[in-house]
Amino acid sequence: RYYRVVFSNQSWVLMRWEPFDPNNYPFLSVLNHFAKNKVHVPTVVGMDSNLGLVLLEDLGDLTLERKFWESQSQESSIAFYKQAIDELIKIHFKASIDKSPCTAFQIQFDVEKFLWEMNYGKDNLLSGICKFSFSEKGQSEITSVFTDICQKLHNEPKYIAHRDYHSRNLMIKLDDMRVIDFQDARLGPIQYDLVSLFRDSYVNLNDEISSLLINDYLEKAKPYLPKDFSRAQFDEIYELQTIQRCFKACGSFASFYQQRNDTRYLKYISHTLRRVLKSLTMFPEYKTFVDVLIDSG
Repeated sequence: RYYRVVFSNQSWVLMRWEPFDPNNYPFLSVLNHFAKNKVHVPTVVGMDSNLGLVLLEDLGDLTLERKFWESQSQESSIAFYKQAIDELIKIHFKASIDKSPCTAFQIQFDVEKFLWEMNYGKDNLLSGICKFSFSEKGQSEITSVFTDICQKLHNEPKYIAHRDYHSRNLMIKLDDMRVIDFQDARLGPIQYDLVSLFRDSYVNLNDEISSLLINDYLEKAKPYLPKDFSRAQFDEIYELQTIQRCFKACGSFASFYQQRNDTRYLKYISHTLRRVLKSLTMFPEYKTFVDVLIDSG
């Protein structure tokens, strides 16, 4: 839980969690590692690990999502997205190159984790909300498709991934981009965060702007990318990651309704699923998944 603490003309954010070991607490471990590599994260003002309390700098209320929707055009938000890319370059490359102890190096997106996320989408959205019933053959076929996608993603080079790098986890304070909600950072393909940012369920970045921003990312990443970097391979993995990441997001939105009857996120499912379907059209070998999504709808 988070609380805004106000005293006189100053304010802070109080994060309340269970008691923790400050030497092995993911939130602090990742925050310190990111800060060391110049990622703009909130400053820790104080803490009491026995009470599970961390007092943080107050970053205000202006998210990248709100900035996007308040802009008169998508073009006017490009400068802020480029700032978000600057932070992502530091996370993916500078923080990954720095091998100082950090919990982000201890966990990764592997086949098992990717598969768990896709099954989360299947169980909460398809079987849960849509009440779609899989035959034994259908279950086997969809598992085969999921596993193939996850294996290809797992085979990609791994860098530190924020894991939830979307417009609600990027704050703008005095026109500077700040990164929050990074405690689940882990090793994974660079496309995971890029899909989270450019195919974000909470905003509707058009393809032209998204393409411009991807090019900006790749230009800034050029000094760090391997010499045999292939744009065609990058684009293929980006589409595969869209299928995996966006389908998982649909599962999360469905789970909020399934588990606590929270209807606020249901409105994001349809256009996020359309992104999944659009990417699936590029992989005819995954027609089984397309058929399931259409039949369950």
